[in-house]
Amino acid sequence: MSSEFIIGLAGQAVFTVLKVSAPMLLIGLVVGLIISIFQATTQIQEQTLAFVPKIIAVLLALLLFGPWILSTLVDFTYGIFNNLASYIG
Repeated sequence: MSSEFIIGLAGQAVFTVLKVSAPMLLIGLVVGLIISIFQATTQIQEQTLAFVPKIIAVLLALLLFGPWILSTLVDFTYGIFNNLASYIG
């Protein structure tokens, strides 16, 4: 295995992780921003008010985007195995 192959594989892995985690992170960011604006306008500084809606939103996003995440990860793994098979064989 060459160093170019390993570096390319690592780059693809990082890109795949960012692509797969983006929906949950963005939804958590939006919900957190909305809760922060709500807390600032009402002056309610309850800590659980900030965390519980974000946890629920990320869980719902995981359920919603779960099939897409799974197919993306399976495609990436399939690509790794094909590259290794063509490199070895």
